[in-house]
Amino acid sequence: MRILLIEDERELAEALSAALGKHGIVTDHTMHLGDAVELTRQNLYDAILLDRRLPDGEGLRFIPELRRTGRDTPIIVLTARNEPKERVEGLDLGADDYLGKPFLVEELMARLRAVLRRPPHLSELKITAGRLVIDPLHLSVTVGDTTLDLPRRELLVLAALAKRKEKTVLRSTLEAAVYNYEEEIQSNALDAHISRLRKRLTEAGAEVSIHNIRGVGYLMREE
Repeated sequence: MRILLIEDERELAEALSAALGKHGIVTDHTMHLGDAVELTRQNLYDAILLDRRLPDGEGLRFIPELRRTGRDTPIIVLTARNEPKERVEGLDLGADDYLGKPFLVEELMARLRAVLRRPPHLSELKITAGRLVIDPLHLSVTVGDTTLDLPRRELLVLAALAKRKEKTVLRSTLEAAVYNYEEEIQSNALDAHISRLRKRLTEAGAEVSIHNIRGVGYLMREE
């Protein structure tokens, strides 16, 4: 899962990004509405976390602007402005949920799962390929009755390939599923993830194979 966090408190943003990362979520962070608009043009996000008090204005202005582009990405407002009137204002403008600060990461995760269960995201909750069943929201991978214990980044690569099985997935698409735009990516990092995944999938009898499309990316096939 990849989300956009629009939050002007850098320490909070860093802590939240780290906490969400433990749940397999890649987080792009910005403090400014203008940058957020540009990031949503460049990337497809599973969800957006939005603060209200931002350096360049009221965060709620972002919601109708995004909806005018036709994007129905779930938006959860995270803010200290949590009076009933303010919550109603945010929900009426198109927010999918509204969570007052401070909050527990566990509650935020539950709310993320809830908004992602709503159409059109319902079909994306579990991904299947061969004997693989991947639940990206709960970070679980099973082959038959066996659970595979995979590192977070390898699980994210696997989910990105399985979601697009039988199609070539660009290296840039796979990297975007694993790393946020601020992280430096080692040139051979993705290849190392793929190499380890191939070994684990073969050992588990997953009945899928990952093929290198030279100079382009990778392709998962069902066997």
